[in-house]
Amino acid sequence: MRVHPFHVIRINKMLSCAGADRLQTGMRGAFGKPLGTVARVNIGQVIMSARVKDQHKAQTVEALRRAKFKFPGRQKIFVSDKWGFTKFTREDYDRLLQQGQLQYDGGNV
Repeated sequence: MRVHPFHVIRINKMLSCAGADRLQTGMRGAFGKPLGTVARVNIGQVIMSARVKDQHKAQTVEALRRAKFKFPGRQKIFVSDKWGFTKFTREDYDRLLQQGQLQYDGGNV
């Protein structure tokens, strides 16, 4: 996951009239009880990233396709031509690995 739900949304239930037969929700002032948490994202912001072997590519794309229906708005699944989460393409990674020019740095090179 690239984004996390840190933004707390609130609700304030108010009784408006003397009969108090209807309950309205709104935000009068800055008061309210926490209702839930949400993640604020911008247009074009990456929500999820997955790194899998080539043999599991079809299953991963299908899993992300099913997961995107759980999010509001329109999402796009993009398959990168890079090697893992590195900045190198697959061809460049293989070439640099054969030449011994890569230095491993944890989960990155």
